[in-house]
Amino acid sequence: MTEFRADVLVAGGGLGGVAAALAAAANGARVVLTEETAWLGGQLTTQLVPPDEHPWIESFGSTSGYRRLRNGIRDYYRSWYPLRSASRALAHLNPGAGRVGPLCHEPRVALAVIEAMLAPWQATGRIVVLRRHVPTAAQVDGDHVRAVTFRDLEGGRDVTVAATFVLDATETGDVLPITGTEFVTGAESQADTGEPHAAATAQPSNMQAVSVCFALSHHTGENHTIDKPDDYATWRDLAPEWWHGPQFGWVAPHPHTLEPRRYAFTPNPDDDPTAIVADQSKDPGSDELWSFRRILARNHFRPGMFDSDITIVNWPMIDYLGGPLIGGTAEQNATHTAAARAQSLSFLHWLQTEAPRPDGGNGWPGLRPRPDVTGTADGLAMRPYIRESRRIRGQYRIVEQDLAVAVRPEGAVTYDDSVGVGAYRIDLHPSTGGDNYIDIPAWPFQVPMRALVPERMRNVIAAGKNISTTHITNGCYRVHPVEWTVGEAAGHLASFCVARGAEPHQVTATPSLRAEVQESMARHGMELSWPNVTYY
Repeated sequence: MTEFRADVLVAGGGLGGVAAALAAAANGARVVLTEETAWLGGQLTTQLVPPDEHPWIESFGSTSGYRRLRNGIRDYYRSWYPLRSASRALAHLNPGAGRVGPLCHEPRVALAVIEAMLAPWQATGRIVVLRRHVPTAAQVDGDHVRAVTFRDLEGGRDVTVAATFVLDATETGDVLPITGTEFVTGAESQADTGEPHAAATAQPSNMQAVSVCFALSHHTGENHTIDKPDDYATWRDLAPEWWHGPQFGWVAPHPHTLEPRRYAFTPNPDDDPTAIVADQSKDPGSDELWSFRRILARNHFRPGMFDSDITIVNWPMIDYLGGPLIGGTAEQNATHTAAARAQSLSFLHWLQTEAPRPDGGNGWPGLRPRPDVTGTADGLAMRPYIRESRRIRGQYRIVEQDLAVAVRPEGAVTYDDSVGVGAYRIDLHPSTGGDNYIDIPAWPFQVPMRALVPERMRNVIAAGKNISTTHITNGCYRVHPVEWTVGEAAGHLASFCVARGAEPHQVTATPSLRAEVQESMARHGMELSWPNVTYY
């Protein structure tokens, strides 16, 4: 048994976990950061999801740490890639010219920048990173977690980390059940939350679909068709009742209206990447699938460097509706994970062989999966894209009435204990309980400190998508810049408590301590409130 001791244990190396570790270390704490996979970065890297960001992200509405990450990604391309002069000169370079957001990029570039941000703290020994480690058990004394045990997936040994504070930044809130921290899953009832869009009865297994994303390039005249999966016909013919036909097809429900929406697919359009406006508030741009989440636009670079764009398949056709990946037995969770991967492989085969083309033919055999981009053997993401985690029962629960435009025409609730800001529509994908899209306009919002702190457990802090939202409000608090903000806030709170010999509950209950933490956050470049903005 290997043992580590730290002031702060951060379990989970996604965006929230990385932000938490950096913030805690910068404030003097000794940190152990763990991650299940070989890559840090979560949504940006192991899940292959380019950033979902609000319209003002280039100017305000994020932390300085998140801006460092974004600037570092752009600088990496300017330093190492043969950009055309017009592209290099772009202040807001979008390497993929993807329309989903203004910074679509390759996962390995985000990984390199994250590793660089952590490097000086690792050199000092202030941060220790344990990759390929999963939490399996915990030592709990009353309302305090004394240590967490991890399984080293490479070495097969057990590793125990004793820490003063435990931050759960795992993708699915894996630390919560093993520590006895109070949490919920799935959809709450309307009687419980009072939310207009909540379920009539609580449905703990009703969660947003996961998606196993994958990377593609296209090479005319080549054949990269994968072997036909054994269960291909099952997936090809799957037709949810409300889908407007088979899920494998170019027609799917529109997220806003639920009416049939026809998608287009044209590999490698000869477009000008410097002219693309990636602002969904002005141009949703999502009907054309190739360019929506494109992560490398070949026309940004000197001629001959790249013979294809690279795009990410994160489309309605791969939303897995068969069941949740958390909440069941280990065998059930593994079965659903495997099925989600099988669905994506079958969809890839469909794209290569049967997908209707604009010229009347079928399939694009030149579509090439990109294991070199994903870090996996099959070109699928290392991990499913997780939209919904276990959520703590926090001191404050963020509900639809706090920020929905229809409920609060005057704007979102403001919190005296704000630790950050975010903005996104309440965007829920189809669910494992049979729900169609739920799409609700929402105001730019704040993150209350009390939503990071469990009701009972004294030294556990939520540091990712597991904060105290509901099934509904998770739909806007789950995106990249908000996850980073939550993690950074958790790291600040934990390190403040280390320095003061205090606990999070004391901070949230004491206005002077709370204000001191907020002042420290502001000095470190965390925005705690919104300027006046026009959104709807």
